[in-house]
Amino acid sequence: MVHKFGEEQGAPQRGNMDTGEGPGHVSVLLKEAIDFLAVRRGGTYIDATVGSGGHSYEIAKRLGAPGHLIGLDKDPQALEVARRRLQAPAELAGDWPQITLIQGSFSQVATRFEPNSADGLLADLGLSSMQLRDAARGFSFQAEGPLDMRMDPHGELTADQVVNRLDERTLADVIYEFGEERRSRRIARAIVRSRPIRTTAQLAEVISAAARPMKGERIHPATRTFQAIRIFVNRELDDLKALLAEDAAPRVLRPGGRLVVISFHSLEDRIVKDALRDGARAGIYRLLTKKPVTAGEQEIASNPRSRSAKLRAAERV
Repeated sequence: MVHKFGEEQGAPQRGNMDTGEGPGHVSVLLKEAIDFLAVRRGGTYIDATVGSGGHSYEIAKRLGAPGHLIGLDKDPQALEVARRRLQAPAELAGDWPQITLIQGSFSQVATRFEPNSADGLLADLGLSSMQLRDAARGFSFQAEGPLDMRMDPHGELTADQVVNRLDERTLADVIYEFGEERRSRRIARAIVRSRPIRTTAQLAEVISAAARPMKGERIHPATRTFQAIRIFVNRELDDLKALLAEDAAPRVLRPGGRLVVISFHSLEDRIVKDALRDGARAGIYRLLTKKPVTAGEQEIASNPRSRSAKLRAAERV
């Protein structure tokens, strides 16, 4: 599914207004991401996780009419929100870039785009608040919903299948590897004994009973297990590795093009760090961030979700 639209579409919802993700939605590390992208007027930029379009809107404002912004997302619902948000504002109606929105995974950049075709590529790996708040999507344990967790609603694997069909040992391995949960075997045993489990609330209750909060632990006992199942269902780490492979993002970027990645947990950040470091050693990248950029106190206070965000950036040599 591809949407192309421009100045004739009228004014979008602006800034951090509600665009379908809910009141006050704010893109994490927005200023930092745009600064590191160093958007060139008239260039071509790929937002590999367009979401509700917060980062994309700021890129589009800087591109102008000669430019081209391409947004990717697995989630068709997110693309519809982005489509509305990325309509040309009245004051820029004559100077708005071509915008193309594509449903698909950023793991496909190597096959979707020509070599040396982009001046910048941004990937914000976080789960959107729109997805978390929609109980029917099954991402959150804070509301009753089906065990789904698919970013692409047409994906074959669901959380229900993971929870109710995997053998105990495999389930424990998934929880440990993708959730970094030390109590994975205890949790997996409790899940298998409680089958069938049909809702997010039921799963959270089973996990909480099996793994009560440890002393000093600030997160819900189900947090890491839900993260693990979501990552496994959506092949998130495999997709990230595919995006960062030498024949993908580095190949698509023009010399001088910028790659900016925002991650939200250590598994992602480790993959990004290693890929950029190895690329720099191979003469592919010039590192722009020796250490990850994190949110300041003011952003964390207004948007607690930004607390775990880490931004890394590099320039194609």
